[in-house]
Amino acid sequence: EEQKRLLENRPDQPQNPRVLRIAIIGAPNAGKSTLSNQLLGRKVFPVSKKVHTTRCKAQGVITHEDTQLIILDTPGLTNPLKAKRHNLEEAMLTDPWHSMKHADLVLVLVDVSDHWTRNSLSREVLKCLSQFPHIPSVLVLNKVDKLKKKFLLLEIATDLTEGIVNGKKLEVKSTLKQDSRSSAKPPFHITRASPPESKVPGSPFGQEKNQAQEGSGLDKSSDVGGAGTGEAQGPKHHEPEDVKDTKGWPHFQEIFMLAALRGEEVDTLKRYLLMQAKPGPWEFHSDVLTNQSPQEICDNIIREKVLEYLPLEVPYGVTQVTEIWEEGECGELLIMQSLLVPRESHKRMLIGRGGKVISRIAQEAGQDLMNAFLCDVRLKLKVEVKG
Repeated sequence: EEQKRLLENRPDQPQNPRVLRIAIIGAPNAGKSTLSNQLLGRKVFPVSKKVHTTRCKAQGVITHEDTQLIILDTPGLTNPLKAKRHNLEEAMLTDPWHSMKHADLVLVLVDVSDHWTRNSLSREVLKCLSQFPHIPSVLVLNKVDKLKKKFLLLEIATDLTEGIVNGKKLEVKSTLKQDSRSSAKPPFHITRASPPESKVPGSPFGQEKNQAQEGSGLDKSSDVGGAGTGEAQGPKHHEPEDVKDTKGWPHFQEIFMLAALRGEEVDTLKRYLLMQAKPGPWEFHSDVLTNQSPQEICDNIIREKVLEYLPLEVPYGVTQVTEIWEEGECGELLIMQSLLVPRESHKRMLIGRGGKVISRIAQEAGQDLMNAFLCDVRLKLKVEVKG
């Protein structure tokens, strides 16, 4: 009831409110929800190693002093063939596009630990960027902690940006190809090819400009197509058919390198996002963390665990039905949910030998729900065959 009231009432407004709507897009399982949760400081979006954990667009809200960031956590960009294979609803195909329409800034997340996909943006991501070339975009290289050969980050960044960031050409210095066994961390917050200091007053970027460029091997060599800020001349509109032969997007304003799961350099990205906010009214009350209802958060967290513990395509056929949702005598939340599966064999898998699997799911989901709702939660799950 409290969440409903906060969402329905007019939001409180500071004297000079600022706002930024951020769409996070990328291939399935790139870490979009993990990054969103880290930026928010609480887990409100489901996370799993399996693809398509996020099934619909949801919003997270960060309110800091006079600034509000609205994070549009979207399903991984996919195509109709894959959507059919995973039995995904139509919203999975349309939601990322709707999010882009309402965004002031787009973060393109790439998993650098996946050596099959890390050197090129997916066709769906490129289509999305070319459809909305007027929206400023930032490249975020995620899971850098899993990359043993750190010098590869520079090659990946060059491929994904076509060697151009913020209107400046990048050059990779070959001297950086150091021994891969070196434990030295790369400077993860190399974010600009040509950082305009006036943009982020008091930030470390201005002070570390020369040091970062020297250490990163990202070298400004020449202007490409207008002013370095990218404001004087926006990227030309790319038709979807132009995307076929391209691997990267030469109109990113910044590059961030981070490890979302461990929280490394997430604060650096957050500070940057707060600085990009523009004057405008808040859309949510300052106490709102997400536009999801508590029931939606609960469903998502339980589904995350089901995805984690069931093999292959099995979890995508599970239907959730909440039977009980009430407050107990001591203020704890009592939840009972039925998990409906299409086959008896799936039921046996979900329950596990001696009920171990379903018990573990209930225990882990219950703990996550306590962290999300900041109250005691008693969760009971039962498994039934549909129909």
